Amino acid sequence: MSKLYLVATPIGNLEDITCRAIKILDNADIILAEDTRKTTILLNKYSIRKKLISFHKFNEHRVINKVIDLLNKGTSVALVSDAGTPGISDPGYLIVRECLKRNINIEALPGPTALIPALVVSGLPSDRFTFEGFLPVKKGRNQRLGELVSENRTMIFYESPHRLIKTLTDLLKALGQDRKAVIARELTKIHEEIIHGTLGSLVKKIENKPVKGEIVLVVEGNRT
Repeated sequence: MSKLYLVATPIGNLEDITCRAIKILDNADIILAEDTRKTTILLNKYSIRKKLISFHKFNEHRVINKVIDLLNKGTSVALVSDAGTPGISDPGYLIVRECLKRNINIEALPGPTALIPALVVSGLPSDRFTFEGFLPVKKGRNQRLGELVSENRTMIFYESPHRLIKTLTDLLKALGQDRKAVIARELTKIHEEIIHGTLGSLVKKIENKPVKGEIVLVVEGNRT
């Protein structure tokens, strides 16, 4: 029976994949991959040989109709991103929406995502939080920062290394230098690093020693 499977894959350590995810990837007819090279590394580790179709933010509008046609013909399709859960700051939303419109079955497998480990290791309140993903690079950035000033939940952001110092500086200006914050870098990988501090102290640390790798930034909510 045709079905779209949303398969979460490891964010770093390849052993973090679930048994169920391995089974689904092994049984699917086709795997949609954000980066076929990275997905091939994962598949090779578990001796999975499947046809891969490239599916990323630059081509998803073109590829969706082809995938829908395959699903309508009874093909089972697994969607994976480079790392983590599809649809969380990665492609996935559009194809899920189209499948729902056409009553195509969808099954989402729980699994790795970088935001939850970063939150629980931060030491900041985790009972209520908001995931902000990537801040707008230009248009809408100041407006979003302004909206966050009164946010009282713990805030979680994704950021690239080359924009981290700008984001920390912008958050410092908007929220104040004493706001607690944590940088979670390269989670589950060999060079995993958790840096605790305030927005003010983190700016000074990063200015003197730039960081590399995948980054999650966790920031304390407004306590006033």
